Amino acid sequence: MKKEETVKLISAEGFEFVIDKKAAMVSHTIRNMLTSPGGFAETQLGEVTFPEISTPILEKVCQYFYWSLQYASGMETEFHIEPEITLELMMAANYLHT
Repeated sequence: MKKEETVKLISAEGFEFVIDKKAAMVSHTIRNMLTSPGGFAETQLGEVTFPEISTPILEKVCQYFYWSLQYASGMETEFHIEPEITLELMMAANYLHT
């Protein structure tokens, strides 16, 4: 996979998730960060840092992006969310507009 086809998402703890750009574009916030004109660092580097989103939550968000792409293509499956991360995940999803 080419570097232009991927995006690096960085959690509050500095953990890096390299995912397909198509999957990251599920998030309206990330899409805007990566496609906005004006030479923003996110657009130039293809990476976005989330200082308020922990590693386990960002990992779950990345899983959701891929699940969402599968669901959009017609595959109906359930997306499991552990009860103990629900609140933090909802806050991240709200910020990311997913």
